This record gives sequence, C-alpha cells and structure tokens, in this order.
Amino acid sequence: MKWNYFFMLATVFVGFLIFGFSENVKGPAMPRIQADFELDAFQVGTLLSFNSIAYLLACTFTAYLTRRFGIKVVSVASFGFMTLSGIFIYFSNTYTGLAGAYFFMYVGNGMLEIVLAILSARLFVKNTGTMMNLAHFFYGLSSIVAPILASGLMNVTMSGVLLDWRGMYLIVMLLSLIPMIPAFASRFPADDFQAENRLPMQTLMRDPVIWLIVLILSFGVVSEMSVGGWLVNFLEKAYGWSNADASKMLSIFFLFFTFSRLFLGPITDRIGFTVSLILFGGLSALLTFIGLVIGEPGAILLAAAGIGIAPVYPTVMAMIARRYRENSDTAITFVVTLMGIGTVAGNFIIGAIITGINRIVAEQAGAEMGVVRGMQAGYAFIGICALFCALFSFILYVYLCKQKEVI
Repeated sequence: MKWNYFFMLATVFVGFLIFGFSENVKGPAMPRIQADFELDAFQVGTLLSFNSIAYLLACTFTAYLTRRFGIKVVSVASFGFMTLSGIFIYFSNTYTGLAGAYFFMYVGNGMLEIVLAILSARLFVKNTGTMMNLAHFFYGLSSIVAPILASGLMNVTMSGVLLDWRGMYLIVMLLSLIPMIPAFASRFPADDFQAENRLPMQTLMRDPVIWLIVLILSFGVVSEMSVGGWLVNFLEKAYGWSNADASKMLSIFFLFFTFSRLFLGPITDRIGFTVSLILFGGLSALLTFIGLVIGEPGAILLAAAGIGIAPVYPTVMAMIARRYRENSDTAITFVVTLMGIGTVAGNFIIGAIITGINRIVAEQAGAEMGVVRGMQAGYAFIGICALFCALFSFILYVYLCKQKEVI
C-alpha cells in the first residue's frame, strides 16, 4: 500500500516536472522560431494560443475517458502524446506544420493537467493547500531549469549538426517516457463517490462561486503562462538583451515562482484560500507595473512577480477540491474548459496589443521605438491580468462572507 502511494506521488510529482519542461522551453525557442519562419508578434501569439485551444479539446474528452478507462490509461496516453509531439516538432518545416505539432503537444499537456488535477484532488485530502502547492512546486522546479536547458541544447552540435530548437524539443519531449514507469506501476484510486451525491453540470453552473473561480483562474493563468512565452522576447526586443541573458532572467522568474509555491503553500492553509488569492494576485500585479515603470533596471521585478502569481493555480485547485470534493472531476473540467477560452483570448490580445501599438508608434517615432512601446504595452497586459485575478478574488471573498462559507 505504501509502495502504491509512493508510485502515485511519483506520477504526480514527475508528471509536473515534465509538464514544466514542456511548457517553458518555448521562451528561448520562440525568438528563433519567429526568425526562421519570419513571423510577426500576432502569429507568435496565435501559436502560443494553441496551448489554450488544446485545453479546450482535452476538456471535451479527458474527464469522460478518465471515468471510462481510469486515470492510469489516460495519464499514460497523455505522456505518449507529448513524446510523439517532440518527433512532430522536429520534422516540422512550415509554420502550419509547427502549429499542428504544437497543438498535438498541448492536447497531451491538457490531458495531463486534468488527470494530475483530478488525482491530486483525490490524494490530498489533508493539508490540501500545502500539498497542492508542493505538487506544483515540481512544475516550477523544472521551469527554473527549462529556459537554461533549452538555450544550451539549441547551441549543441551533434555529428556536425546543430540541434537548434527542433532538436531541443525532440530531446525534451522524449523525457515524457520517464513518468510512464510509475504510472504503469500504480493502482490509482477509483471514483468511489456515490452517484446520488454527484452534482449534474447544470446544477454546478448555477453556483456563482464556480464562475468567480473561472474568472480568477483565467486571469491568473494568462498572467502566469504569458511570462513564459513573452519575457524572453520582451527583454530581447525592448532592452536589446541576448537570448542567453534573457533566458537566465526567465529562469530567475521560475526560481521565485518555484520556491514561492514551496514556502507559501502552508500559508494558504493558515490564512485561507480566498484571502491568499487576493494577496498573491495583487503582489504580482504591483511588481509587474513597478518593473515596467522603472525600465531595464526593473527587469528583476518582472521576475519577482512570480512570487505572487505562482500559488494562484494550486490554491484554486485546492479550493475546488475543498468545496466540490465529491464532484472534483466535473468542477475541474468545467473550470479548466472555460479557463482555456480565456487564455486563448489572452495570448491573442497580447499579440494584437504588441502589433497594434508597434505600428502606431512606429509611424510617429520610428520603428525602433515602436518595437519598444509595443512590447511594453503587451507586457503591461500581463500585469493587468494579475490585477483582475486579485479583484475577482476579493469579490469572491465578499460573496462567501455573506454566505458564511469562506474557504
């Protein structure tokens, strides 16, 4: 029994490690992909949006497959999807082919996220906030290494051939084979809740709390994920940093991000999930805005914003596990599906803001200034999302206080 619990924990923790690698190697790779395919910022935003679109697709079938075939089968399948996507990315020679490979990869990522969320909700019945943040700590741990690893691998030559971003993705995604071992060895818990205690989707949708959770998580995830996709690009284009230096700053962001989850997780259990979300979202927004106002010397504050945004996702998952314990798979599917819509819109908006401001300013102050102002405006939207995360958390807190159900 202890060995089975160990294998399940290994699946969750190593799964989040692989999740972090697959999500955050794109920062250093994106400028090279943009140069190879001659993409503008809007096309880059479109490519990044496939992450969120894939979430939507994954949400249409993952919860059903989990109930039909079990978490074990679906988790192994998601790792397999991610492994195959590395091969597809390696052989992509056009923007359309790359977009298709990215989409395939994020279907696997979306499946994995939902499976890990459902499994975590069933496993972590005590100290939920602490354990959820600890699980996501492993995501942050690999995220620290991912940008430096990606930047290093892209410059490695094997048999006279430069790996570049294609070879880098192939190697990183093949790592998805590793967590298949504990997944195969595990006997995952079945959904043993009584059918009469489960809420239908229509009833869940009438709960104002679930809609506020959707808004909180959507703005929080847009802010969190956008840093991985845009910080390196921002530092290179706005401040003229090298890819290596910008990648190091992204790693610093994930350093703050990771240890924030490790150390702030227990605080969420102590002061409450809703209050924690207000404080964390507000802190991230404040640091982002101050960093942009200061300019290049404030780049470290853009990285420090990870302290605030890091606990948002696991804290929301803990909130769902606590409030909807016997309906966690349904609630997670509903929230993540709508979150996917929000994050699709978020990446489109950032790309559109950068491109639009760039063109307007370039006509008046020149192309170089247009690039700088466009990137600053787009990155400011990331801070605005963190601010809205805090705002809707406050609204949720007020509502739950009136209902005497503060979580």
